[in-house]
Amino acid sequence: MIADQFPWLTAIVLLPLVASLLIPVLPDKDGKRVRWYALGVGIVDFALMCYAFWKHYDASNASFQMVESYAWMPQLGLNWAVSVDGLSAPLVLLAGFVTTLSIFSAWQVNHRPRLFYFLMLVLYSAQVGVFVAKDLLLFFIMWEVELIPVYLLVCIWGGQRRRYAATKFLLYTAAASIFILVAALAMGLYGGGDMTFDITALANKEYPLGLQLLLYAGLLVAFGVKLAVFPMHTWLPDAHGEASSPVSMILAGVLLKMGGYGLIRLNLELLPDAHIYFAPVLAILGVVNIIYGALNSFAQTNMKRRLAYSSISHMGFVLLGIASFTDLGINGAMLQMISHGLIASVLFFLAGVTYDRTHTMVMKDMGGIGQAMPKVFALFTIGAMASLALPGMSGFAGELSVFVGMTSSDVYSSTFCTVTVFLAAVGVILTPIYLLSMLREVFYGKDAALLCNINNASLENQEDEGTVCFGTDCVVPEEAVYDDARPREVFIAACFLLMIIGIGFYPKMAMQMYDVKTVAINANLRQSYAIVSQTNPQIYAKGFLVPQISEVELAPVLGTLK
Repeated sequence: MIADQFPWLTAIVLLPLVASLLIPVLPDKDGKRVRWYALGVGIVDFALMCYAFWKHYDASNASFQMVESYAWMPQLGLNWAVSVDGLSAPLVLLAGFVTTLSIFSAWQVNHRPRLFYFLMLVLYSAQVGVFVAKDLLLFFIMWEVELIPVYLLVCIWGGQRRRYAATKFLLYTAAASIFILVAALAMGLYGGGDMTFDITALANKEYPLGLQLLLYAGLLVAFGVKLAVFPMHTWLPDAHGEASSPVSMILAGVLLKMGGYGLIRLNLELLPDAHIYFAPVLAILGVVNIIYGALNSFAQTNMKRRLAYSSISHMGFVLLGIASFTDLGINGAMLQMISHGLIASVLFFLAGVTYDRTHTMVMKDMGGIGQAMPKVFALFTIGAMASLALPGMSGFAGELSVFVGMTSSDVYSSTFCTVTVFLAAVGVILTPIYLLSMLREVFYGKDAALLCNINNASLENQEDEGTVCFGTDCVVPEEAVYDDARPREVFIAACFLLMIIGIGFYPKMAMQMYDVKTVAINANLRQSYAIVSQTNPQIYAKGFLVPQISEVELAPVLGTLK
């Protein structure tokens, strides 16, 4: 009985944050103790998630579960309200899994280790808080808190242009997140009565269509920046290109998924009528992301920038699934987020392993390192096969679900579905081209001399604009020797790859956590579409990008703007 009353979610969110406050007073001289401490906190928190969901989460229930609500600032209607459902539970586990392994991958941090692990634990709390927040204002607060650790982690432990990349990330995401605050205030204040930001209460409100369209557009900007939707994506290649490997793992594995989660949680659940009008726009943006990201990825000579544009391409499938109006399509969007979180994390981790040896991210300068590092080569190849959606890998299950969902959609015309799926398939064809060419340049190329390095004690404390002491960055390549993947690195990569292959062979392992929820969301969307199509039967015929809204529906919004 005590276990049923225990605030599991509050403990999961606050444990890393509280633990991070002890790092400054932890006795430690060389950073070894603090890294074990941070890893232990991550493992304990992830174990707590697994136990809590195993005992108290019911995948057959589409409503919010494990609800915990405490008055925080009642004058503002702000409560500490956390809960999970089919949308948040798998992403909470993904965040815990990726962040814990990211901490383990940062084993060689020797530049300000206390601050590094402090920020990693704060980031751990913030990103989990985003996924479990049931209060929209709390959601915004957690969203903002997450920006600060990422900015500092890129700015201090990044590459030569780290300050530029960190500032660009902060400006893009902070400016876009203002729309979340505005939307929260608008929905919380609408209708009079007591101000509330509870997502369940907001979902029960009836908003005029004009207001829904304005709110949807604003939230699409906020979440589109996070999801790296064209043309709001330019911060991502810079951030990935300059961030250290552990930070890139979290950026690609977790933070991008916040954008997709926000779209489904707020845009689809709270504003279903507006989604009817914006869905074709999402489908078109998804196709643009897929092709644009793939073409730009092929043009990159920097390994991490190529993987960053690959992430942009893969996020297009999330948009396509969200816009499909089918159970399988929305289900596939969720699976694609989980799958990409695992695949991108392992690829960026292995890119960091390769950089530690070669001291370069320029693929043509790496030479043919396949024979010198066969373990890294094998692990990288498996990760690349997963990214290009090889059958038996999680990427195949996610993309196939989106394709079938969009193809079988009865909402759009057959021409629209055919053109959309065809163009998305072109992106799928481009994916193996840029991934296999990356493997060829890195592991088979013979044009460059082999440059490899290990730690050089005389350079460990070297600090200037061009040298950052992360791992073996502070090394003179000519004075170093090769070594293959170490047991710790093989273990980290194997953890990701086992999950990727497991989901690939048995997708239900992931789908069963959220299938009931996505079906409920789509049922609500279909109901809204049935109502809207009665009053506007030409909505998806000609001119669907300019929705016809009656003056009666627009009047409340126009009055507010005046």
